[in-house]
Parts: sequence; structure tokens; C-alpha cells
Amino acid sequence: MRQSAPADGYAEFAAARTGHLYRSACLLTAGDTHLAEDLVQETLGRLYLRWARVSRVDNPAGYAQTVLTRAFLAHQRRRSSRERAVAAFPEVADGGTADMPLRLTLLQALGRLPAKDRAVVVLRYWEDRSVEETAGAMNASSAAVRTRCSRALVRLRELLGEDMSEYARP
Repeated sequence: MRQSAPADGYAEFAAARTGHLYRSACLLTAGDTHLAEDLVQETLGRLYLRWARVSRVDNPAGYAQTVLTRAFLAHQRRRSSRERAVAAFPEVADGGTADMPLRLTLLQALGRLPAKDRAVVVLRYWEDRSVEETAGAMNASSAAVRTRCSRALVRLRELLGEDMSEYARP
């Protein structure tokens, strides 16, 4: 009988979660697809090294999202990493352009938020995490998350305007 290798199940997990992690990373980086790819690669590498432990937690997907968020925040703290690879957003791979104005508008607005505010918005509203889960992922208190969330939403409303109906799908 073969003994289970430390990486058993990792490939399946990584294949199933990579797309979601990449979408989250794109939101965190306000559309910087190159940085998003780097963050996902870093996240998957860290998960692989700890897979024996990670595979036993109740929510490995949540753990992966926490690793991604912390990698993003650590990257933002390094001032030398503020360069952007491209000035324009890339073409959409799926060919769909119906919601392109909305995507661009939202990514631009997210990009104007401070990194921690952006992370709070992505975790709370994209990942649909609770205040407590968001606080845990960011190493912050629940009160700090609520404050950041409130301020970030006010700022997004200022940037986007109160009425987003022009971007809504028919």
C-alpha cells in the first residue's frame, strides 16, 4: 500500500481555484494582470509548501484567499514594486464586450483606493466574507475592517457616482 505524498490533492485544488484566485488578484491589483499572475503564483507556491497542513483545514479555499490577500498587502508595502507593466487594460479573452465599460470603470475606481481599502472591498463584496473573516485575512481588528469598508464605499460612491444605471445590463 502506497503512503500518501504531501502534495496529494494539491494539483486538483490548484486547478480548481486558480481562476478564482486570479479574478480576485485582478480586483486587488485594480486590473494589473501581470501583478495578479505573480500574486497567484506566489500564493500557489506558498500553499504547495504547506499543503500537508493546508489540506487538513476546514476551508482550504479561504486559506488560499487569505494567503493571496496578505501577499498583495506585503507587495503594496514595498515601495519599489509600484511600477506598472502596461498603461492600458488588455483585451477580454472571452470576446464579450457588453459589460466592458462597467469593468473598466470599476477597475479604475478600485485602483484609486488605498491598497488596504481595496483589499477590504474585494474580501467583503467579491469574496462575500464576513467582517471577522476579513479581519483575520488582513491581520486587523473587526472595527478597523468596518471603518475601512465604510470609508472605501463612500470613496467609491464619490468616484462612481450614486447612479450606476448607465452600466447595468438591460
